[in-house]
Order: sequence, then C-alpha cells, then structure tokens
Amino acid sequence: MAKQETTKSSQKRAPSREDDRSLARVLVERKHLTLQQAKGLLARLKNGESQNSLENLLKEEEILAEDIILEAKASLWNVPFIDLRNYEIDPEVLELIPGEIAKRFRFFPLFRIDETLLIAMSDPKDVNAIDKVTQLTKLNVSPALSSPEAVIEAIEKYYGEEVEIEDQNVGNEDLQDILEVIEAEEDQELSGEEQSVQDLEKLAEEAPVVKMTNMVLIQAITQGASDIHINPEEDQLRVRYRIDGVLQNSHNLPKNLQEALVSRIKILSNLDIAEHRIPQDGQMHIKLKNGKEVDMRVSTLPSAFGENVVLRILDRSAALMDLQNLGFEEDNYKNIVSLLSNAYGILLVTGPTGSGKSTTLYAALNMLSTIEKNVITLEDPIEYRLPLIRQSQVHRKAGMTFAKGLRAILRQDPDIVMVGEIRDAETANIAVQAALTGHLVLSTLHTNDAASAVTRLEEMGIEPFLISTAVLGVQAQRLVRRICPHCKEECEKPEDVEIPEDVFKRLGINKDEIKFFKGKGCKKCRNTGYKGRISIIEVLPITKKIKTLVIKGGSTVEIQDAAEEDGMRPLLHDGWIKVLKGITTVEEVIRVTNIK
Repeated sequence: MAKQETTKSSQKRAPSREDDRSLARVLVERKHLTLQQAKGLLARLKNGESQNSLENLLKEEEILAEDIILEAKASLWNVPFIDLRNYEIDPEVLELIPGEIAKRFRFFPLFRIDETLLIAMSDPKDVNAIDKVTQLTKLNVSPALSSPEAVIEAIEKYYGEEVEIEDQNVGNEDLQDILEVIEAEEDQELSGEEQSVQDLEKLAEEAPVVKMTNMVLIQAITQGASDIHINPEEDQLRVRYRIDGVLQNSHNLPKNLQEALVSRIKILSNLDIAEHRIPQDGQMHIKLKNGKEVDMRVSTLPSAFGENVVLRILDRSAALMDLQNLGFEEDNYKNIVSLLSNAYGILLVTGPTGSGKSTTLYAALNMLSTIEKNVITLEDPIEYRLPLIRQSQVHRKAGMTFAKGLRAILRQDPDIVMVGEIRDAETANIAVQAALTGHLVLSTLHTNDAASAVTRLEEMGIEPFLISTAVLGVQAQRLVRRICPHCKEECEKPEDVEIPEDVFKRLGINKDEIKFFKGKGCKKCRNTGYKGRISIIEVLPITKKIKTLVIKGGSTVEIQDAAEEDGMRPLLHDGWIKVLKGITTVEEVIRVTNIK
C-alpha cells in the first residue's frame, strides 16, 4: 500500500501569531481597526479564548467585511486583490489549464497578457500551485488574492462540476526536484522602458488587452459607477469605481499590465498614446449588446508612477429622467414646476460639484421641450444628447466662452436657454439681460445653499434691483445614498440627533412612533449598506418679501430666514424627511450637509 502523503496543495498554511500581528498592524494603519480593538483581539487569540486566526475571528464576529480583510492581506503580501464575483473571465485562458488541475490546486486563471498569466488564489504563497501553472503553461505566473469561496464558485461555474473539489495528494516526492526548472525570461515591465508607438499600438490591440479593458469598462457600467479611476502605484495598478458618490476599490492589477490598459483606453479615446508628459482629454462611445449607449469623458494626468486615468461615465438614459423622480417632495415639486412655467426669468440650481445639478437641468429641459419651443443649450462639455434641443459646447481655445456663446445663442431666437454654469460677471450680466428680454434661462451656480445664490450674484456685480426682477427662484440640492433595499433593517436612533418638530408635523407622524433604518451590507450593495442615490432639495422662490429684502441689500442669513417664514424647507429638513421615510440614514444627511 502506498504511503499516505501529508503534503497537500489545497491545504492552507496555518496562520501564525506573527501573521495575525502583521494583519492587525495593516488594518490599524488603514483605520479599519482602532489600536485598542486590535490589541484586544490579539489578546483573545493569545490567551486561547479563540482558536481562530485573526482573519476568521474578524469574519465570524462580523467586525469587518471580507473584502476589507482581503485587501489588507493582499497589501501585506504585495499581491493584487481580485473580487472574482465581479470579474469578467477570459474564456480562452481556461484552455491553458485543465479543470482538474485548477480544482486540485485551488486557483483560477484570469488573463494572459503577453508572457504573463494572472491567476486568482486564496493563498498566493502556495508555491506548489504557482510552480504547477508555470510548468503547464511555460508562462510567467502572477498570483492575485481572492476569497476561497469565490475561487471555488468560479471553478464550478466555468469548469463545471464533473470533478469533485476535494483535497488531493500530490505525491511524496519533493516537487522542487521533479518539476522542470524553467528560467524565466527577463521581466519586461511595460511601465519601465519607453515603448515605441508601434509596440504600444500592437499591445493595445491584442485580444487579452481588449478583453481586460472591456471588463473594466463594462463592470463599471453594470455596477452603476459614475467614474472609473485607474491609479498607477509603485507596485500595482489600482482600479476604483465611484459608486453612489463614493470611491470603491474594484481591482488591483499587476504593474506590468499598466501600459497595456492605459494605451488601449487612449486608442479608444483618440488620444496620443506616445505622449506621457502632459495631460490629455478625450471621449469614447460604447454601445452595449442590449442596445444601451454610454459616452465616457476621459482624462489622463502624468503622475509619479505613470499616467493616472479617470473616465466619467455618461449614461444617456440618465438624461431622460423624470423631474418628479429625482427626490422632490410634493410641495417642492409644485414649486419648481410653477417656476418653470414662467415665460421668462432665471431659475438657478446650486450645489457643489457632483450634487446632480446637471441631471436636474436636463430633466427640466425634457419637461419643457416641445416642437413649439426653440430650446438651446451652452455646455462645458455636452454630457447628454437630447432630442429637439440644439446643444452647443464651450471651446475656450477657439474663443468660444460662456459669455460669447450666450450672446450668439440670443441671436438664434430661443425661447428657453440653458447655460451650463454662470462663472463670471460677464456671463451673469448676459443671462440677466436675456431673462429681462423675454427668455427663460436655466443655469447652475456654485453656492452652498439657495439663499447664498443671491449674494453671489451681487458679488459678481449684478445690481440688486436686476436680481430681484430677473431671478425667479433658486434650487439647492445634494445627493444622499439610498439604503440598500436588499439588506435594509431597523436600527437604534443615533445619539445626539434632534429632528425639528415641523418635520414630524409635515409627515403627520408622532415623534414617539418614528423608526430609523440602515443597510446591514450585502453582496448587492458591495457591503456598503447603500444602493443608488436621491436628491435632498430646498426651493427658494423669489417672493415679494424676498424681492424687497434683496433690493434693500439683505444678507444671506436674512434672506434664508425670510424664505423659511414663507414656507421654504431647508436642505437639512428635507434630508430628515427622507430619513424618517426610511430612504436614507442620519449619517448620510449629516455627511452631505456638513452638520456636525
């Protein structure tokens, strides 16, 4: 009878206490654990209170999400972290590795770029598995960390279940003696020496590079990201998606894939792939198999470890949103529709960058646009294409500024004009004159609240009597994340939070009956507890009382107080309403309104 072997490639190396201390240190450095928490957990392990490793203890007691732990481990081991459940697999790579071998050694092949094969493993330190892949493929193997469950799921999904996943003996011989010794060719780091334009073009058009780029783009779209950040670091290429306004780590790719991915994106965006020293801006258009069309604005920026790339995803369907679905409570919706029904005047939408101002303006234009009206926009840049609307774009290098463009638009016999942003006194003056001469003007302004828009126009040199005559109203807004409907649960009322009485009265509920909710975190929301966003809004119509105050030179505080007396609900109060309705959380409202 053959001797029973004890060496098993699928067995995990038992974590040592040194491993636990190293992991704890990284988690503290990343502010996922406090120093006190880390010391307490390590003490429990040392005293035998728990037989687990620190990783298992954190998971079982739900102290940290698994992806946070794995990202920390990947950093500790200096390998990329791959979330296999959100990864598009290259089917051709599967042919390089027999399913039985992948199952036995518990790894999954991902992508081949040139002479490098990227594989996902639950233990990237498993030299037996890496040597086996090297022996089979004759390629340089680059390991990445993934969860054991995700590796097994991928194997079962792509290789089938004809071979059970179980521990298998690999032989009692010393693997290092029986494996062929392969001298790896000199590692050609693509981010190192300058590549010729022809080499870069050839590399960017190779099938694996095309598939990898498609994976990054398509996953961002399907996950509802607004931006893709491709960040080169010293030893890896980090890909992050901005989802619901917050950047989330998606892929940590090997450093030698950097030039391939960046070059491919440059080609798709009509950028100069040979130019690495100066920033570049471009755009690309993507049509998905389901017929959905997406535009992307692309920006590159030279950085210490290579070109940083950011792609803004412009989903055309977002431009067709109904104004009523953006987060307006019934009274605010009636106010904004009333303001938009005027034949002339200015309606301003204010808020910081990324607060949804453009989406609101597009939704308003969709409501106003008819065959009987001539609607013209001036944008920087044009984000969404709209039917029946003439859209023009600012081009400063050619001398097409907001002010010059707006003057030209007024000679085109418009009924409604949308100006992307009022940035200077000249544009503000022309907008006011357009409003006073029978045009409805929609625009944005960067202020923190609605009342500040009036004083901002005064600072630009617009006379108070012109402001009171031309401006119909101001809407201020922020975007808060929605609680994920798949993991929503009731929670305790946060401490030190006092909700005003008028919020309860407006909702018609008893203060003692209120409930608070949060998202526990699940796969569908990537363990954030949030999925999607909604606006919190304040609408300030310029009433007779406000007009009088503006002409007298009233301050922002005086205008705010007068508006609230007239019935305007402040941003914070609108946020509290959405908290009490179970739409968002107290923490979100506090975060976006900067209330401490």
